[in-house]
Amino acid sequence: MAATDDRAFALIAAALALPGILPIAARAQSAPDEGVVALRYYDYRDWQPGADRMAVKSPYLYALVPLSESLVVEGSLVYDSVSGASPLFHDTLSGASGKGIGDYRKAGDLKVTKYVDDWSLSAGAAYSDEQDYISRAASLEWRTWSDDRNRTYAIGFGAAKDRINAVEGVNGPVLDQPRETYDYLLGITQVLNARAVVESTITYSEGRGYYSDPYKLLDARPNHRRIFAWLTRFNVRFPRPDATLQLSHRYLEDSFGDSSHMLEASWVQQVRQGFTLTPTLRYYTQSAARFYHDPPFPQGLVPGEPYTADERLSAFGAVTLGLRVAKEFPHRITVDVGADFYRQRGDLRIGGGSPGLAQFSARWIEFGLTRRF
Repeated sequence: MAATDDRAFALIAAALALPGILPIAARAQSAPDEGVVALRYYDYRDWQPGADRMAVKSPYLYALVPLSESLVVEGSLVYDSVSGASPLFHDTLSGASGKGIGDYRKAGDLKVTKYVDDWSLSAGAAYSDEQDYISRAASLEWRTWSDDRNRTYAIGFGAAKDRINAVEGVNGPVLDQPRETYDYLLGITQVLNARAVVESTITYSEGRGYYSDPYKLLDARPNHRRIFAWLTRFNVRFPRPDATLQLSHRYLEDSFGDSSHMLEASWVQQVRQGFTLTPTLRYYTQSAARFYHDPPFPQGLVPGEPYTADERLSAFGAVTLGLRVAKEFPHRITVDVGADFYRQRGDLRIGGGSPGLAQFSARWIEFGLTRRF
């Protein structure tokens, strides 16, 4: 399924990564003195003109447990149930067999963090299993901070080994194809004053192996990929309205030839009786991969050279509007519900996008229950 259409999984992952949704022990400068258990449920759907497309239902469990004053373990489990069809245009089938997509994903990760005076070390492992895709990953991250605790430095390394087994690929079976990816991270977090903090992280990824989509005719991509990404977040607290403004920008450059910018703004507003309202606006713009070709299919095809008509590698822009409502209850329980709406079109890209793209829309609804102990 990851080789078929990973956009749904990517949007759900982006929701999970939003600041403030779940704690991350490795970012703290000391071991947390409380544990956390969180249950979340995601319902994702997307569509194009005249056709419902992909649906994903995803229960998610997260736990963070301090084992001692200097040792913390955290982990998560997720199960995605997927059904639907491939995007209109730029695609030739509605799934591996032409009858639609039905798949699942089971994934989990575990991280252990050790705190020692002015530094911490985290070791993690992750596993993901789909019908046609298996991924195993491991990571290390070292953090240190200044004497006044106002500045934190981070260095990280990760490695993943994947296997793709698309028995019903439209270009023939894709059996036991490997892919290896190595990730490197450098980051700094600076407290500017009592109300503001900025975080900037650079990641570099290099991978080799199978990158083509076995469920699209004539799709042939390079067997190596390099990705550079720079993410910056800025949070500032406003005491008088009792609110926090969260701003972020991510720039990404890919050796496939495409590049993208993501801009996001959230306003976290505390209101009466323990409620929190968080509206979010996100804008995304992307250029096309150098081997992407506009319709009609298979225009631009040269045998033996990289080629794709996959709209995910086209030039487009996208806007996401979201709203999350959270309520704190006694016994350290928080319940939240959120909804996001995503709209993607070629003409939403600054400077213009790829012609002939069908408008793509998505929405996801999430429910969460968090208990601190």
